[in-house]
Amino acid sequence: MADPMRIRANLAGDETTVRVLMAHVMETGQRRTPAGETIPAHYITDVQATHNGKTVLQAAWSAAVSQNPFLSFKFKGAAKGDKVVVKWTDSKGESRTDEATVA
Repeated sequence: MADPMRIRANLAGDETTVRVLMAHVMETGQRRTPAGETIPAHYITDVQATHNGKTVLQAAWSAAVSQNPFLSFKFKGAAKGDKVVVKWTDSKGESRTDEATVA
């Protein structure tokens, strides 16, 4: 899971659209290996996005989200060149943070 997120932030008028592709296994804890052993749950639980230190998105996820989730959202108040930072934390306490420049 060392893959970074792929983030794009594009300004159109006064709205910024952020698109994020997160590399994560998102195991539900319900699948089994060919040997019949349960694969432990391992999924993203929290996602936060900030713009200039202000939270613009806060989300709580569960095991129902697919592998390598894609997230898209919009917010107002950004300018070209600003930074958008996205951070996720998973059920094992691991986290990733990445950023994009608003284009």
